Amino acid sequence: MTSGIVSIGVSNPGNPINQSAIASFMQKAHQLDEVESRKLGFLYRKSGITSRYSVLNDFEKSDPKDFSFFPNSKDFEPFPGTKARMEVFRQTAPNLCEEAVINCLSKSDVKAQEITHLILVSCTGMMAPGVELALMKSLNLEDTVERYCIHFMGCYAAFTGLKLADKIVKAEPDAKVMLVCVELCTLHFQKEYVEDNILANSLFGDGAAAALVMRSEKGLKIKSYLSQVLRDGEEDMAWGIGDFGFEMRLSKYIPTLLDQGIGQLKEKFEQKFKLSTVDNFAIHPGGKQILQKVQEAFGLEESVNAHAMEVLKQFGNMSSVTILFVLERMMRDEQIQGDILSMGFGPGLTLETLLLEK
Repeated sequence: MTSGIVSIGVSNPGNPINQSAIASFMQKAHQLDEVESRKLGFLYRKSGITSRYSVLNDFEKSDPKDFSFFPNSKDFEPFPGTKARMEVFRQTAPNLCEEAVINCLSKSDVKAQEITHLILVSCTGMMAPGVELALMKSLNLEDTVERYCIHFMGCYAAFTGLKLADKIVKAEPDAKVMLVCVELCTLHFQKEYVEDNILANSLFGDGAAAALVMRSEKGLKIKSYLSQVLRDGEEDMAWGIGDFGFEMRLSKYIPTLLDQGIGQLKEKFEQKFKLSTVDNFAIHPGGKQILQKVQEAFGLEESVNAHAMEVLKQFGNMSSVTILFVLERMMRDEQIQGDILSMGFGPGLTLETLLLEK
């Protein structure tokens, strides 16, 4: 019996916010003229996203007077600092994680008190005592639960968490590991009208996901994994802590870099995963172009990205959380059987690959 993902639970804050409403908010926030507003509106319409979620209510407000987090001024000054944003994370992240874990456990035969290890993943918030300790209290977990935190690894961090969970179960066969990813990306909205911010503001949303990893014949069997750094993209995706939240560097060249990188690594993928036997793919939906480029690089049909495209459409890019939303949908899809090759990307430029079997 090998380790695998037994169940996945997901959660989002509040109600979905229409992408067009967010576009209107951004046009006002950036104080754009008519021409630039039309350009931004076009970008949002072509994003492949119809709605996203946020722990902040302001993104669907048309009048700054109605803001509850950002200042009630047209120029958004004084702009909220990192401390204020992290306070929102402290207040909201634990409850969102608890919802995801409860949802995850409801799909399994495991009770919360049976969890032996807890892995917390986030690149959008940090605190100590951490979210994982708050979870232990709210879920009434044993005080002996081992805790691990994976911070600031970006969109591919769920893969790192799953690999750690797999290694724990291999070392301790009776372990029941709960991986929890929470990303409140919208806390880090930046109003300076530059390319990095324009792209990030158009893509990212908030959410949480939990995955139970243990020895089982059910769910998604973890077969193998591969990590690869694409040095050519080292400067094209980055994430740093600024005075006004976390700041992202996100180049428009990332889809092309991934296309080139995957092309160069095809032989390595074939040796590691035997691609000819893989029928299903779970690609991190970092954006519509990324999904298209990966699909083209492997010579795949458009249909392989159906679940990833739907997650992108409904939720946007939720950083590390997003791939678990995709896998959760694939676990529920009875037509999907056999091997699933899952891929995620993040700062570095880092490519993480995981071979699963349903």
